[in-house]
Amino acid sequence: MDPSLQFLWLIPLGFFAGAYGTLIGAGGGFVLAPALLLLYPGDAPETITSISLAVVFFNALSGTLAYANSKRIDYRSGMTFAAATMPGAVLGALATTAMSRARFDLLFGCLLILVALFLAVSPGKKTAARIAQANTRTPAILGLSKAKLILGVVLSTGFGFISSFLGIGGGFLYVPALVYLLEFPVHIATATSLFVLTLTALTGSATHVAAGLFHHGIRRAIWLSIGAILGAQLGAKLSQRIHGDWIIRSLAIALGLAGLRLCVSSLW
Repeated sequence: MDPSLQFLWLIPLGFFAGAYGTLIGAGGGFVLAPALLLLYPGDAPETITSISLAVVFFNALSGTLAYANSKRIDYRSGMTFAAATMPGAVLGALATTAMSRARFDLLFGCLLILVALFLAVSPGKKTAARIAQANTRTPAILGLSKAKLILGVVLSTGFGFISSFLGIGGGFLYVPALVYLLEFPVHIATATSLFVLTLTALTGSATHVAAGLFHHGIRRAIWLSIGAILGAQLGAKLSQRIHGDWIIRSLAIALGLAGLRLCVSSLW
């Protein structure tokens, strides 16, 4: 296809990724990065991650603004976790040049499948009870215990690295961690996750630019971001009408399919 006509399908792709990513609090990167890997097999990993992470920033920012109006963001925890992600985000952005494309695809695919399996088998009575809280008026400031706050900080540092290294924003890891390990209600978790992703993706994208890794995909990032910004508004509205259980299970299905496709493509 003529590069000048890429906007015809990049904007719709960004819209879908933005809507779905905001709905589940993942920022859309887990949809975009696999799609870009499949659509541009000749691009280096750092090109794919720089495009995806830039779009994640605009998607997460748009979604955060929408969620802020519904008062579902735990800013106290979010600011703490966001600060913890920044060192990892810088290191992850710089590490993208150290891996071949085939190994990158295989690693990414395996990680997606593992997370999908975790989501598929984890829900139990206690989890179901937390998910049921999603449609109640849960206070946005949850008041985490010291132990959970420390756990969140440790996890955030690792997620920051993975976020920038894979160009996915890390939301697909953040939401399960907030729900299952820190016991956030699902709808508070998705909103807070997007808030954290906004700052994490900004840090990673700034590192890509400073390191000179973001010069081949700027035009694609712009078209995708336009779609993602619009889609994020739709995703935030839909999240108020969809049950938390469906959000978690749909995330597991999407991650599993994307991971399987990447693993197969990297081995053949």
